Amino acid sequence: MRVNVIAMYRFGLAVFAVILFMFIGSAPGMVTTGSASQQDNHQTQQKPEPLNMTVILERVYLDGELSQEVVQETCWSMENFWAKYDQWQLTDINESTFVFRKQVDDISPLLKANGFFGVTEDGILTIFNGRPGQSRIIQSFFQIDIKKLESKIQEELIQGIPIKSKDHYVEVLETFKPYSLKKE
Repeated sequence: MRVNVIAMYRFGLAVFAVILFMFIGSAPGMVTTGSASQQDNHQTQQKPEPLNMTVILERVYLDGELSQEVVQETCWSMENFWAKYDQWQLTDINESTFVFRKQVDDISPLLKANGFFGVTEDGILTIFNGRPGQSRIIQSFFQIDIKKLESKIQEELIQGIPIKSKDHYVEVLETFKPYSLKKE
């Protein structure tokens, strides 16, 4: 029993000595030989340099339009970098260039600004960049039987139906689906 008390006493003294040396070593103005060499090593070590990267963000809209945004990133931590783009899908890496893609559940800004539904001479329901007939085609869908349409709707398609929202885009497509000519 007496041996255990002595052993516990010695163990307590040893722990106290270790803690005391830790405080003395970290006291201001106190430098031990080990600390001086650690400080020399610390002064010669360079801080890590950030990575400069090019990030290309691709957005794919419901109407098939693809937009790209190029961003220059200064990255100090890859963990923070990946967290920043966790909602994007990585599609390509090339040296210091990362390409991310995201599906956007909306129509493109181009369509909202200048998109019109219309028909080509062949009767294909099409989206034009501007009014039909004088503008470039953005997207084509299906051929419709124009003869089955009311004359008012025919005239609207010839003049062009402006697209202002995703809901209107879907609504127009659904309206003309029953008039599509199915190839068999």
